[in-house]
Amino acid sequence: MKLAQGVLMAWSSVRAHPLRTLLTVLGVLIGVASVTVLVAIGQGSTRQIERQLESLGTNLVAVNIIGRGTRDSLSPEQIDRLMDMEAIAAYAPVISGSVTVKAGSRSATVPLEATTADYAWIRNHEAEQGRFLLDIDNALAQKVAVIGPEVAEELGLADPVGATVTIQGIPFRVVGVLEAKGATIGGSNDNRVFVPLQTARIVLRTNAIRTVYARVSEPELVEGVVNLLRLRLASQFGGPDGFNVFNQQEIMQTFGSITGTLTAMLAGIAGISLVVGGIGIMNIMLVSVTERTREIGIRKSLGAKRRDILFQFLVEASMIGGIGGLCGIAAGLGGAWIFSRAMNIPAIPSPGVILLAFAFSLGVGLVFGIMPARRAARLDPVEALRQP
Repeated sequence: MKLAQGVLMAWSSVRAHPLRTLLTVLGVLIGVASVTVLVAIGQGSTRQIERQLESLGTNLVAVNIIGRGTRDSLSPEQIDRLMDMEAIAAYAPVISGSVTVKAGSRSATVPLEATTADYAWIRNHEAEQGRFLLDIDNALAQKVAVIGPEVAEELGLADPVGATVTIQGIPFRVVGVLEAKGATIGGSNDNRVFVPLQTARIVLRTNAIRTVYARVSEPELVEGVVNLLRLRLASQFGGPDGFNVFNQQEIMQTFGSITGTLTAMLAGIAGISLVVGGIGIMNIMLVSVTERTREIGIRKSLGAKRRDILFQFLVEASMIGGIGGLCGIAAGLGGAWIFSRAMNIPAIPSPGVILLAFAFSLGVGLVFGIMPARRAARLDPVEALRQP
């Protein structure tokens, strides 16, 4: 039997029972659609995280001191010695906390970071209005503040620059509004307030520095800087348990690995429905063999060989799997687009995964069609013709 003839006969059989075909392909359709959606969303989420981290710079290093109290913090002199490396282009100590900011009758509780002028360059932040903190602000402990766009919106400040707000009851003059960047792995700076490091004592009532951000001059030097920082901190804190040193490259690799693993696991779970769909194909093909026993007997009596019958039923099973695969791809792409719009997460369909899912759907139909096809091919034509 020629391939074209087998395909036409299989198509005629599939069209003869549209409802049965629809119910049979549902399992394969759901499996392929699920895999397509999950992989597209997984890859889109990974790319979104990578872009967020890249926007902060791949040569960013962060030092966090664990614990409470001045004994578990760094002094400015200790930070200067710690960061004394040619590879470090700039560093910015940070004292952070939560504060209440008021403007007129409106107030908001937001994170506050007391830092230095280099913070904006190190973290790749720019002021959309006004300016960021200056060295002179720190030197004179000026009561000035830079706010995120969300803070300005919450406080109802239509023209924030030059406005006066109170932070923990202390008046501060707004000198700048940061450009909106959205949420990143470390949180969002859009809802933060920044003040000079030297004002932390009056706002947060502490001088304990537990976070330092540093920018390495070249990305290839990051690993060496991180290792040296860990060595210096370990000697100062008596071991590795008192601090953490992070860098963007490690975070990108870690999140890429995590999202990749989760996507693969979810796609694998979704792929189980493909197997369930294959079982459905096998069941319906067995029913088809029983219903068409007399037809098989007639074809054999007219000269059809066992391989012709086998081929016909295998093509039919593969066609059902293929139809489910094509419909699943279409449904998956549509579902990924809808999910992307609804959740504001980019969806990046993978052509390779789509082709693999379609090939797998054909394979499922072929594999689970073998047993019914062999049963049909082995029918005795005499016994088959006796069937009503």
